[in-house]
Order: sequence, then structure tokens, then C-alpha cells
Amino acid sequence: MTGSTVVLVSLGLSAAVPASAHEVTAASTYAAAPPSTEQRADTLDGFVIGHLPEGIGRPSDFEYEWGDVSFHSRVWETGPDAEGAYKVDLTVKTLRGERLTDLEALNKFLIEYEEKEPGSWQLTPVKVGGYDGLFAGDEVFYLIEPGVAAEVTVDPERFTDEDVLDTAAEFRPESKT
Repeated sequence: MTGSTVVLVSLGLSAAVPASAHEVTAASTYAAAPPSTEQRADTLDGFVIGHLPEGIGRPSDFEYEWGDVSFHSRVWETGPDAEGAYKVDLTVKTLRGERLTDLEALNKFLIEYEEKEPGSWQLTPVKVGGYDGLFAGDEVFYLIEPGVAAEVTVDPERFTDEDVLDTAAEFRPESKT
């Protein structure tokens, strides 16, 4: 799975989206609006998916491992188009592995996994449901606890920074009640 886009799934995201969604500031705070009644809560690997942007396609689930980190992902795709192709609208992922010790280790892992050039990824610190995370426009990832992280990614041609942040804000571990 080298070169795949990684999506971290999270516990409620907190990062304030400024007037221009591309002007997120460090240590922003964000709170998503509650999901509409049409949006059903669902779960993935012990995480609740409580918000989905409007207009996403059909979901598929995947499990795999890369670099001693296990991934559980749900991918929503729209299609087929006139040529028979599908397009990924949204991906939520959980990542679990001993090497994910803190946010810096998570960032380094994702740079390797996504084959990014070190220093080329423009990330902004955010809080996601009280968890430390990093935001890059079409994706946000955050550390739940050592060994557990989440990521959310959207298609930037169809969805906004606010869509990725709202979705991440409602992608959180299930409560143990």
C-alpha cells in the first residue's frame, strides 16, 4: 500500500475554521455542528462516525498493515463516471501501532507512508476533540493515545476544509457505557 493517502480518524475535532478556510491558525479550536437526522451514526474499529458531508458516495471498508501499523479504513466513492471510473470522496482511518508514540512520531510515520518530502508538508496544529492533531487542508490526523491515531481525508475538489474538520470532529472513540 505504499503511496496511499493515509486518513486518520479522530475523536471530535476542535479547530476553528477562519473566514477563509485556507487560513487555519496554529492551535485553533473547532467545533462541528451536530449531524443531521439523515446522517446515521456508524462505527469503524471502535470509533463512531457521527458526521458525513452531503453528497458522498458508497462506502467500502479495508484492513491492512504497513510498517508495523495496522489500518482500518472506510472509503466513500462516487461513480462510475462516463469512463467507468470511481472517485474517492472521503476516507476515515484508524491507525494502531507501537511506533505511534506521540504526534511527532505519527507525523514522521505518515511522511514515510505517504512518501512525502520531509519539510514539504504544510501542517497546522489543531485540537480534535481535545486531541493534538495536524491539519493540511484536505486532511487532518491526530493522536488519540500512544499507539492509536485517526485520520480524515476528503476530495479537495468537491469538499471544503470545513467538511474535513466537521467530519473529524465527529470521528471519535466509542464511549464505554
